[in-house]
Amino acid sequence: ESSSAMSPATVILPKKLPLLIVSDGVLLPGSTIRIPISTVRNINLVRSRLTSGNQLRNTVIGIVTKEPDKEKNVNVLHEIGTAGLVVQVTGTNWPRPSYTLLVTGICRFKLVSIIQEHPYPVGTVIQLDDIRSTVDESDAQLKELVEEFKDAAQRLLELLDVSTPAVAKLKELIKQVPSQQLTDMIASLVRASLPERLQVLDAVDLATRIRVTLPLLHRHIQRLKEDREMEEEEGTRKDRQIIRMTQGGRNLSSDPDALEDGVDDVSELEAKIKEANMPDHAKKAALKELGRLKQMAPHMPEYSMTRNYLELVVDLPWSISVKETCSISKARADLDADHYGLEKVKRRVLEYLAVRQLRGDLKGPILCFVGPPGVGKTSIVKSISTTLGRPYHRMSLGGVSDQHDIRGHRRTYIGAMPGRIIQGLRTVKVNNPVMLLDEIDKLGTGIHGDPGAALLEVLDPEQNSTFTDTYLNLPFNLSQVLFVATANSLSTIPTPLLDRMEVIHVPGYTQEEKVMIGSLHLLPKQLAEHGLTADILKMPQDIIANIVGEYTREAGVRALERKIGSVCRAIAVQVAETRTEDHGTKTEESNVIMPEVEDGGLQKTADIQKLENDDSSPEDEQQVASVPAQPLMNQTSLREHLELPITIDAKMVHDILGPPIFQSGLAGRVSVPGVAVGLAWTPVGGEVMVVEASRSKGDSNLTLTGQLGSVMQESAKIALSWVRQHAIMLGLEKDFMKDEEIHMHFPAGAISKDGPSAGVTIITVLVSLFANRCVRSDVSMTGEITLNGVVLPVGGIKEKLLAAHRAGLTTVIIPTANKKDLADIPNAVLNDMEVVLVNSVEEVLEAAFDDGFADTLVSDPVDNISKVIPSSKL
Repeated sequence: ESSSAMSPATVILPKKLPLLIVSDGVLLPGSTIRIPISTVRNINLVRSRLTSGNQLRNTVIGIVTKEPDKEKNVNVLHEIGTAGLVVQVTGTNWPRPSYTLLVTGICRFKLVSIIQEHPYPVGTVIQLDDIRSTVDESDAQLKELVEEFKDAAQRLLELLDVSTPAVAKLKELIKQVPSQQLTDMIASLVRASLPERLQVLDAVDLATRIRVTLPLLHRHIQRLKEDREMEEEEGTRKDRQIIRMTQGGRNLSSDPDALEDGVDDVSELEAKIKEANMPDHAKKAALKELGRLKQMAPHMPEYSMTRNYLELVVDLPWSISVKETCSISKARADLDADHYGLEKVKRRVLEYLAVRQLRGDLKGPILCFVGPPGVGKTSIVKSISTTLGRPYHRMSLGGVSDQHDIRGHRRTYIGAMPGRIIQGLRTVKVNNPVMLLDEIDKLGTGIHGDPGAALLEVLDPEQNSTFTDTYLNLPFNLSQVLFVATANSLSTIPTPLLDRMEVIHVPGYTQEEKVMIGSLHLLPKQLAEHGLTADILKMPQDIIANIVGEYTREAGVRALERKIGSVCRAIAVQVAETRTEDHGTKTEESNVIMPEVEDGGLQKTADIQKLENDDSSPEDEQQVASVPAQPLMNQTSLREHLELPITIDAKMVHDILGPPIFQSGLAGRVSVPGVAVGLAWTPVGGEVMVVEASRSKGDSNLTLTGQLGSVMQESAKIALSWVRQHAIMLGLEKDFMKDEEIHMHFPAGAISKDGPSAGVTIITVLVSLFANRCVRSDVSMTGEITLNGVVLPVGGIKEKLLAAHRAGLTTVIIPTANKKDLADIPNAVLNDMEVVLVNSVEEVLEAAFDDGFADTLVSDPVDNISKVIPSSKL
């Protein structure tokens, strides 16, 4: 930039300055450099102070260099810094925040103390040199130094390309710019190390500064002369190749600094290996690979492969771990605040914390949450990581059919990569994260091996302490990682893999639980996402209950969240339409820092950038600015047009969501003989299944339709055999099926069905059809039968009872052996239902019909008694 642009007559540094900390650069007064921003504190500074206003005080910051001390153990801040004027901000917010600042140095300051660390550092400073002052050059010795420096600077510019506008502008500035600013400007152009630049920055006195800068300037001039002589000998710089012999072969490169950069990279890798604190076997292997790397030329293909491998080795958290939270009360409160219900999951996490307190070296458990979609399996894992204070990493395994995704590829292949387990650890940078293996039941098997088999070593607590990735080829300890898998069904998980995990079932929610989840979690979330508040929209719990009962039929709450979102969007439209012209959508213009440079300013050319050996930012970087979200209208204006809060009622729900989607129509369907209601388990929760049967003239056959599996077909044959055997007891003729064909149908024919739990339902349907009697419309049932009429236990009792409760059925018939499963049923469900425990088919028929079969069925007075469980005893 020109001196006039940087010399306002009224600029005086404040006593407190926000500090931008850089690690490998020095900003000198009068020079302009680009500074990449990547650390959290520097990003907070950019967002808070540079993209929120357009005043000069908001764009003046302190640039302080972080330098190593003599022992090179810790980093300390340099005492002298430079106040800089931010000219341009470029960067992007996606996929992660990254900015680049164009900063012009103004003057030096001395850092007295740091008075603030977060969200960005702020320090108290003392201004050292005044940009308004001029130096008295009447001293003969100083005048001689200034003339010598100007002559050297003139010789430097003569070696540069005069045709570039920046070089021509520099020649004019040598005569116009005061000596105090010219010294810093030229010092910023020459190539120098970080300590040498810091020496220039520390030289507040002009004579001292010239004495420090002159040797650097002479050295740079000499180097440019040597380069020019070499160019004259070998032709143009673009066509020449510098052939340098290395220990491993020849290095052909058009860049004279390529070899030096390669040597620096190798030295940096060697230092990282020594600082990584890795086990002896890993350190030995890394040093061996480093020795091979030193023997290679950078242009060789194996050079980049070996270098990438060593970078992975040093980046892995061999001995880095985070201290987890072990407060049981705090963990309990955090889990209860994030999730409603899920008591089994919460209890298991608290048990882990309790044992962890008593024994510090406890290995991480291998948990598997199994349940229907939308019940909160993935979100509870996030809450567990937050509660424990561990980093969270998610691996989606759905559709993975290559074992190399888990174990990694061999390094002999081009494009080889480590497995996703090792990549995840490299990302989180600690060796004890919470790692989620999402959708583990949807692993596939392809021509590249079985990823489920590859997970056996990962999820085995006895083996994962020495897990060996194929790419890494070194044992890595995974025993401190808390692995949590999620699945919708256990049937598709290989048995050896399932045996290594501790399965925790996460069943569906009851209607009362859904109402509480919707009120406590889903409604506030949707209000925030749609720009509304609780003062604008109010949805009573009875309305949420109506939405649950009439518009959703699921085990989880995803459909409920979508329906609440639909209501919020309708209210958002109503609120937006009430805006008047005085309260339009006008928002404050954001302060975007434009990328333009003032006329007459110094723009660095490719030659000057090459001198500094500093990569510039791409010209096409996106201009960013922080644009605060503005509300459509304040509540005071809204109250002039609407009655707040807007309370949702049943009529508004029907207007917004339409007519009810689900209505209980079971009563009408069961009011005819040959129809009964069964209960089925599916991967997405329990389902109510209506089984129908009819009789017609035929060949005494039994026809089954509805895509039934072999087990259900066998259950139907067993039920028919039992009815034939007990025809007289049921009051039927001995040849009741003569010249008649029975057709039994299981609706939803497009869905495959199988399992033994429909046995009692099928036998009830047949008895209802042959006896011409209707089954009670409020009864549903489940259970397996035998040829002797014994009712055997089945699985999925909780999901089935929840499905019956959602459908409005008040009586459920289950096997007596499943009484133990009733302990998992919420009391709210049991209080609304009558659970009948049965041991035989006779007891099923006694409970399924209004008048029962007590007069016709012969029952054992001791063993065959229907047991009705009152809700108070459950």
